[in-house]
Amino acid sequence: MMSHLWTPWRMSYLRGEASMPAGCLFCIAHQAGESAEIHIPYRGNLCYVILNRFPYNNGHLMVVPYVHESTLENLDAATAGELVALIQLSLRVLRAAYNPQGFNIGLNIGEAAGAGVVGHLHMHVVPRWGGDTNYMTTVGDTRVIPERLEDTCALLRPLFQELSRNHP
Repeated sequence: MMSHLWTPWRMSYLRGEASMPAGCLFCIAHQAGESAEIHIPYRGNLCYVILNRFPYNNGHLMVVPYVHESTLENLDAATAGELVALIQLSLRVLRAAYNPQGFNIGLNIGEAAGAGVVGHLHMHVVPRWGGDTNYMTTVGDTRVIPERLEDTCALLRPLFQELSRNHP
């Protein structure tokens, strides 16, 4: 019997039709508070961690400065330092939550480099496992993400709180 994977929520994204709010997505998320709808598992003093709404894998996070800046060299030293510290914390949290075999960490600066949100710098942290790119990605141009974002955020939020206390 053939199984069917149903992910209609991704179709608007795949077609490039995903509705984006007016204004900067990351500034809006930052100002919205702790709403579960925006999927922010952790807030630092100068940066925060948010789940990617269209993840490559379970646990795909982005670390975002509060300041609306488009390029890394314009961040002040304190913000750049916290950006890196939150990437390190994100790695610890994702290891504890999912036990990945590796990570992709990336920064796309500018539209030509593939930035989806061009005006606001953000660093991707993507957990990886051997074989996580399978026929669905290759043939169907679809990623299989078996966990709801609300469940991912509920799993990661307490780990960020716990591990941030243990690693300043």
